[in-house]
Amino acid sequence: MSMRIQACLLALILLLACSPAGQVKFTEEDGEIGVHIDGKPFTTLYYGDGAPKPYLHPLRAASGTIVTRHYPMEDIEGERQDHPHHRGLWFTHGEVNGADFWANEPDRDFPRKGTVSPGEVRTEGDSIVGSFVWKDHNGKPIVQEDRRMRFHAAGPNRVIDFDLRLTALGGEVHFGDTKEGTFAIRVATPLEEQHARATGVTRTGVLTAANGKSGEKAVWGKRSPWMDYSGEIDGEKLGIAIFDHPSNPKHPTYWHVRSYGLFAANIFGEHHFYADDSKDGSITLQSGESLRFLYRVVIHPGDVKSADVAGLYEKYKSEPSSSQIE
Repeated sequence: MSMRIQACLLALILLLACSPAGQVKFTEEDGEIGVHIDGKPFTTLYYGDGAPKPYLHPLRAASGTIVTRHYPMEDIEGERQDHPHHRGLWFTHGEVNGADFWANEPDRDFPRKGTVSPGEVRTEGDSIVGSFVWKDHNGKPIVQEDRRMRFHAAGPNRVIDFDLRLTALGGEVHFGDTKEGTFAIRVATPLEEQHARATGVTRTGVLTAANGKSGEKAVWGKRSPWMDYSGEIDGEKLGIAIFDHPSNPKHPTYWHVRSYGLFAANIFGEHHFYADDSKDGSITLQSGESLRFLYRVVIHPGDVKSADVAGLYEKYKSEPSSSQIE
């Protein structure tokens, strides 16, 4: 082999070795930012006029399989059209100074409906960085949300790291005790656990907590540092895990998770979760004070054991945060 060919081969090997794994690219339109990983579509952030709150839709596994419900953004045969406020992946709460940011769909007319207005939203490296103002039912700004979402591939997994900061604006802000919140995903219909209302679509999902307990009855309202929702879609075994960072308020979080596909971490709903009206999970911030939440979402092949979700969480909690808000 000539020296020139050897040199070319060496250059090619070095180029491949230095190429970023899971390269992230963005496409931007008015009120939308598409996310591509390794040249394939992964998700889109919607935050413009048509979005009652910022949300990611759909989420995909590395294979390209969509793991979140399409409704209400799209009508797909076999999907039940309930809870239209369950949009892909979102982060809001149902009672903030009396306003509801959880079920705030534009076609719902009720006096407590809050709104979320975007400020600057931009891409930065492998991340989307943005700010949003939560306005109460009178249009008064009460919370500033600053967030960073970092997208990356980790072997066969697709990963999003969230850094979310909520700051009280112009006075006291009360995050009330309700199960209707907070960091949430609505999973695809085949990933749902079995439940009473059939749709004609086979449902294969199972919810699993860090202590190994599984099923809605065993894990709803319970505390756990992570939760996994796994099943099969068209014969492909896959799942979604949500990790609650040890630095988060009230860690480990409580879980508002349902057999019909709701998958949510919520620290505020204690009187619901304990079925005890003497419990109060609310948090009140004074003007300028903040709450900060770090979460990781992992979309993985296989089930909770074959994906080693427990091991992935142990690695996550020991990592320095790579998604910090500036």
